[in-house]
Amino acid sequence: MTDDIKAQYELVIGLEVHAQLLTESKIFASDANHFGSPPNHNISVITLGHPGTLPKLNQKAVDLAIRFGLATNSTISPRTVFDRKNYFYPDLPKGYQISQDKKPICVGGEIWVKLKDGTEKAIPLHHTHLEEDAGKSIHDDQSTDTLLDYNRAGTPLIEIVTDPAMRSAEEAGAYLTEIRKLVRYLDICDGNMEEGSLRCDANISVRKWGDPVLGTKVEIKNMNSVRFLQKAIEFEYDRQVSVLEEGGTLIQETRMFDPETGRTYGMRVKESMNDYRYFPEPDLVPILIDEEKLAAERAKMPALPRQLMQKYEGELGLSHADALLLTESKATVAYFEEAIAQAAPKTVANWLTGPVRTWMNESKKELSAFPVSPGVLAALIRLVDENKVSHSAAAQKLFPALVERPDVAPLALAEELQLIQQGNSDVLQALIDEVLAAWPDKVKEYKKGKKGLIGLFVGEVMKKSKGQADPKVTNQLVARSLDNLS
Repeated sequence: MTDDIKAQYELVIGLEVHAQLLTESKIFASDANHFGSPPNHNISVITLGHPGTLPKLNQKAVDLAIRFGLATNSTISPRTVFDRKNYFYPDLPKGYQISQDKKPICVGGEIWVKLKDGTEKAIPLHHTHLEEDAGKSIHDDQSTDTLLDYNRAGTPLIEIVTDPAMRSAEEAGAYLTEIRKLVRYLDICDGNMEEGSLRCDANISVRKWGDPVLGTKVEIKNMNSVRFLQKAIEFEYDRQVSVLEEGGTLIQETRMFDPETGRTYGMRVKESMNDYRYFPEPDLVPILIDEEKLAAERAKMPALPRQLMQKYEGELGLSHADALLLTESKATVAYFEEAIAQAAPKTVANWLTGPVRTWMNESKKELSAFPVSPGVLAALIRLVDENKVSHSAAAQKLFPALVERPDVAPLALAEELQLIQQGNSDVLQALIDEVLAAWPDKVKEYKKGKKGLIGLFVGEVMKKSKGQADPKVTNQLVARSLDNLS
């Protein structure tokens, strides 16, 4: 299939992101909400849907959903209800899922993304609703049996549903990345896609450019990485265009993505809304949300990534790339904000995106494990700014030493390691005189116009001073000494 043929078709994408909420217990039962427990350990008669049991709503799950809605400029429903979504799979112990249909807790809203070409786009949200998670089916490679673990059943979720507003795999990847960052900032979900606490279903269709009618939608289930999501979208776009170009008909179905082959495959014909037989959950009362509750949640809101990006680029003058790295986690923002109270923002940013980032990559640890406090890093930076320690000595010698001995003051450690720069002109002049006397031929070449040789002389002085000479002062003194020679 040629690019010219593909160019005739518009790709249309809508995403449904499921985020497990950070509550101690499940949404309708007191069972522990904890990943990694032995199979079927965090269960009870309520989770398993035994006759005569009644659900009881976890208020914290409601609060976290409200917080997400406020962060995305959604309308918070003053009155919202739960519904029963009926379908029969082994991992759904009750035979239905408690969810929200007609009255979701959050309506509308948007997520802003920035693409590689610098374009910014608001991805509109259709709604966000609360629901419980299903259990997990496990298929052993050595058996035809299906094993069931109900630990996850009843875990509180928000499902974040977009309008079909994305037009490329890049947009979808950027959106999912922003969602993951946002839920972590809000402390409502750990965003761990590998463990399944953040999962994504992609609704994908194609249509001829200019056609106002959407094409037949195919849903790709349970994407657990941004890269896999993008690969699945790209493959599905090619597949759907090929089917249509060959005169075939697309069916509304649920498909899965195989990371090994990079292809999607059919799982089942997609259910229609009628198949779920939604009806109001009779055992739960409506949720009433007043302005007092909204004000309380607004008071807990941290500064959000988009606001911080605008501050760092606009007010602090950082590059987009640096601002992006600094806002990737709330922990990084907290570290940066504390450090810039004592040192220049651009310099702190350079150290965080340079030596500190290198340490994180090499040690395979998060910033939370970095032993050097923001105040100590700021003190190191001040030593460089005050020309007491050269930048190279600070980065190559003092920084690694501080990582090993973070409780020692940077100045004391620099003195111990003999890294304090020598700025005394009399001492430096004596060293310069020695170097120039040792290189008479090079001095003659310099005087004949080979000005680049000044680097040689400065380097030799630095060697003689064992790296303690102030490079800037040394350069000035060497140039003056050479010019004064006859």
